[in-house]
Amino acid sequence: MSKASNTPVVDALKQVLADTYALQIKTQNYHWNVEGAHFHSLHLLFEEQYKALFEAVDEVAERIRALGDYAPGSFEAFSKLTKVSPPKDGIEGIAMVKDLAKSHELLSDQAKAALAVGEKAGDDSTVDLLTQRITYHDKTAWMLRATAA
Repeated sequence: MSKASNTPVVDALKQVLADTYALQIKTQNYHWNVEGAHFHSLHLLFEEQYKALFEAVDEVAERIRALGDYAPGSFEAFSKLTKVSPPKDGIEGIAMVKDLAKSHELLSDQAKAALAVGEKAGDDSTVDLLTQRITYHDKTAWMLRATAA
């Protein structure tokens, strides 16, 4: 067991990691399964987003490792931690957009809660990482809401 296990900062980062991974999978699922009049633009949008989320998963996991703990890395571990709902089957493109917007809003809230933990611990590197994540999720949620309008 590592020296950092069960620290509030690591626990908060594990939540963000699980939620980011779940959102990446949901977004990639919607990329694969979108249909309809907006197919092309949504297919490309979802691809751009799941690729960005893939990079974020790596950044958050590496921060957990830098703090001396092990990053969760299995579907079982992520499913126990995540608060992001799974993708919905058989929904149309704009419903996918709305669902993703809600998930980005949730992830922004999770990152804000983790940021508060990082601030309390005086962990400037974690605060910086989470500030970047919040900025991304807030902007992406806005863009998705605008797309669905």
